[in-house]
Amino acid sequence: MPDHHGSAEQSALLVLIPAAEPAVGKHRARLDASARDGVPAHLTVLYPFLPPGQIGDDELTALARLFAGFPSFAVTLDRVSWFGEQVVWLGPRDEAPFRALTDLVFASYPACAPYGGRHADVIPHLTIGHDAALDVLRAAAEDVRPHLPIQTRATQVTLMSGPTPGNPKTPPGQWRTIATFLLA
Repeated sequence: MPDHHGSAEQSALLVLIPAAEPAVGKHRARLDASARDGVPAHLTVLYPFLPPGQIGDDELTALARLFAGFPSFAVTLDRVSWFGEQVVWLGPRDEAPFRALTDLVFASYPACAPYGGRHADVIPHLTIGHDAALDVLRAAAEDVRPHLPIQTRATQVTLMSGPTPGNPKTPPGQWRTIATFLLA
């Protein structure tokens, strides 16, 4: 459903990583459009997910059941990596649980291809910054590196929604949490 700015509402399933905020927060605020839009530090499980207007009680119940069967897991962000020279990100030591979460949800919602099917391999990552001058992204990467490893536990998946990310005409902070689902 279009909002009053004319952009479609979207949703995403995310594993939020509050433990990363001290290391990446100031960089994400400047260099990651999703941070401007109100999305905390995270690794994406599935984006885009269903349009928010299609997420009702039945879907929330189904998601709660789906995630309740998936064990919580340790997360260690231990490396800075890049997609080309446009995106700098943190990678988890073990990608397998994130890949398994994405596969689990995609199998249940096959119309919701990860990143709209734009990438053959969906690499679990926590974005530090993107689409800025290379020296700015490199400086952010070097500032974050001494904070590694960042260790935490993934115990839940968060469903958030908001206008299409990165639209400069949209006021900041428009993404909001719809629901949180506990892992086993």
